[in-house]
Amino acid sequence: MDTRTPAAPRLTSLSHGGGCGCKIAPGVLDAILRSQPLFTPPAELLVGTETADDAAVYRLNDAQALIATTDFFMPIVDDPEHFGAIAATNAISDVYAMGGRPIMALAIVGMPLAKLPLETIGAVLRGGQQACARAGIPVAGGHSIDSVEPIYGLAVLGLAHPARIRRNRDARAGDVLILGKPLGVGVLSAALKKDALDADGYLRMVATTTQLNTPGPLLAELDGVHAMTDVTGFGLLGHALEMCRGAGLGARIDVAAVPLLPGVRELAAGGMVTGASGRNWASYGDQVDADGIDALTRTLLTDPQTSGGLLVSCAPQVCGAVLDILRAEGFAQAAVIGAFADGSPRVQLR
Repeated sequence: MDTRTPAAPRLTSLSHGGGCGCKIAPGVLDAILRSQPLFTPPAELLVGTETADDAAVYRLNDAQALIATTDFFMPIVDDPEHFGAIAATNAISDVYAMGGRPIMALAIVGMPLAKLPLETIGAVLRGGQQACARAGIPVAGGHSIDSVEPIYGLAVLGLAHPARIRRNRDARAGDVLILGKPLGVGVLSAALKKDALDADGYLRMVATTTQLNTPGPLLAELDGVHAMTDVTGFGLLGHALEMCRGAGLGARIDVAAVPLLPGVRELAAGGMVTGASGRNWASYGDQVDADGIDALTRTLLTDPQTSGGLLVSCAPQVCGAVLDILRAEGFAQAAVIGAFADGSPRVQLR
């Protein structure tokens, strides 16, 4: 009788999607949320669901506001520790994007116990704990279920001064738009699933998705930084449009200035793209002026990012300080990619 333990299956083979590409398409999500009953929020709720911001914010007192967020998804990679670290980093990012500092996390765990060894599940949690340790916070509890597909993420709490909360809706006409991380995570994940991603590409993917967006609270200290969000499942265009709609402004994005991870354009040209990119464009493409922009570039701008970079709207006079902070924190490819202007809430590509 063969008593060997069967090999654990590839994590990505157990899920129908991975990372932030699992998100419900923005148009579908909007239709669902419109059907929900209205509730008059208390005055202490500084940020709720009104502009699809990164986290909820509740004012505790004159000096403290509590930031609360949750994020979880199915595997984007097969290495369990990497999966845990990526999911945790992605969840913590929402606190940084609001200008806050995380204080603790709760784990959200759903695993197919009949398919995965306990060692694999333990490695997922260990990767998440390691990411939290890098952020200086404990995993203080959580909840777990036996599920059909592997799911992992965190609920994260953070603190900030109420005056330093940075919403996604407060961009101003004339602000420049700065992106903290290069795009291309969705393309790399598609290549990984098709066994077309080399070792260097995989290391780049893990490095960018486990890089904590620590500049968030530092940027919030600058009076000229007016709005922030992070780029995740809806792609760069989707999250830029959220900023436009919240502020009632138009935006211009200079496509040649948008940083990409090495090799991403070539992989996308070879068909390594996610279905989420097409769903994103179908949801909001009518709000984008893309005359003269080729289909490949459009795909990259809608590419779902897992644990993507900060998207910062700031006055031109603090642009240099914003870039200095980002680069000092290790975001070497941070770049000015466009600007906001008076007009209807649309994005113009040029």
